[in-house]
Amino acid sequence: MVQMNIQNLLEEENVKDDIKVDHGDVGSATEDQADYFFIDPTLETSAGNLPKEKVVVLKSLIDADELKEKVNSILDHEGIAHD
Repeated sequence: MVQMNIQNLLEEENVKDDIKVDHGDVGSATEDQADYFFIDPTLETSAGNLPKEKVVVLKSLIDADELKEKVNSILDHEGIAHD
């Protein structure tokens, strides 16, 4: 669900960069698998093997406003153009 919501948001934000969005098991994730990891708060302790600056904890997996705020913050930080 989060993967689809991020993909839709990137489309809505008119992001032209080639950004790959995928999902997986946070417990076996390694830091070289992604630039950022969006996770549920209940999985935060399972993400201890990942750098904190790469982990984005979503208070609610269905809150579109929260997701938009966090994704746009990352886009700004990375210098990726968006609406």
